[in-house]
Amino acid sequence: MGDVLYSRRRVLGRLMAAGMLISLSRSLTAAPARVSFKDVADRDVRIDRPVERVLLGDGTLAYVLAVLLPDRPFADVVGWGENFKAADLDGYRAYLRKFPEMGRIPSFPAATLDSIGSELAISLAPDVVIMNLSSKAAAESSGLMARLTQVGIPIVFVDFRTKMFDNTVRSVQILGALLGRTDRADEFLRFRQEQIERVTVPLENVRMRPRVMVERAAGLYDDCCLTYGEGNFGELVTVAGGDNLGSHFLHSTFGTLHPEQVIASDPDVILVTGANWSLYSPAGDWVNLGPGADSAQGLVRLRRLMRRPAYRSLSAVKAGRVHAIWHPFYDNPYYFVALQRIAKWLHPELFASLDPDATFREFHARFLPVPYQPGYWLSLDGASL
Repeated sequence: MGDVLYSRRRVLGRLMAAGMLISLSRSLTAAPARVSFKDVADRDVRIDRPVERVLLGDGTLAYVLAVLLPDRPFADVVGWGENFKAADLDGYRAYLRKFPEMGRIPSFPAATLDSIGSELAISLAPDVVIMNLSSKAAAESSGLMARLTQVGIPIVFVDFRTKMFDNTVRSVQILGALLGRTDRADEFLRFRQEQIERVTVPLENVRMRPRVMVERAAGLYDDCCLTYGEGNFGELVTVAGGDNLGSHFLHSTFGTLHPEQVIASDPDVILVTGANWSLYSPAGDWVNLGPGADSAQGLVRLRRLMRRPAYRSLSAVKAGRVHAIWHPFYDNPYYFVALQRIAKWLHPELFASLDPDATFREFHARFLPVPYQPGYWLSLDGASL
């Protein structure tokens, strides 16, 4: 087993990332660091210099930087997608209050997120470009990967979205190594696993699985009903002890169910995702969720969404088994909090003592540089269960 990543001034130890060795060789002179590993796309990656300038191909990767580098999460970021701000305005503002300098980080439109212009990327002179696995096809077809490789800028793919439970450990370990925070990464991953097992262990002998309709970004678009297949929030529902409706009809992570299909299926529970999307759709009926969100306003919008044809006659609506949850849980390593919240909604008696709010508070206190503010979920009947 080789030495682990150089972190600016010293060798930090050893790291085995999900069975993939991250190795480093560094002379005692001022020669640049050398890092070799496989990313989550199973690509061989080599970095021949300390990582001090980071380009985030997706702005939401900021969430994991906040865990690994709480004292200076964005100090080395030279550019990122503006979707951190646009897709979670309240979360962005919470970090902006703590780190006002992040407002000066160059950004590129979310519409071009999957195909960053190579000229822009090169002009920012990053030591590494970090991208979501879901952007790989677009990065290849646009020529971005070939151009960056040509000029010696490495791309690293990580994944908190496509295969949430399979790829998070490896992704966090890779980023921890790149940023010189392997100990911090390991501490977070231990906490994450403990919180996941608080759901999965009690569910081992549970056979009853409520059928769940998850509407993705409800109210942000005119159409109903965007949903999830077996991945992403669909996977969260399954691991939380539910039967995800979208998995029965979709062969991809994301897709659309016709309202008549939702009505015919008559799911036991309705779950919609939301956030502060005022930069996307100021007049939309989306449910504003996130740090400090107004729950009373959120309930008004959730009730309005449930009056649409796909939902108004459903037994779940009549029974008040309708919930809304923070959409960005689907795209960052904090999803274990959503897992606990969904499990408690689906199996309230089994998880009577589980407190997802307390879990998120502890997580903020131990790992994040911003204070916890409630507002990440709500229920149609107004109860927190």
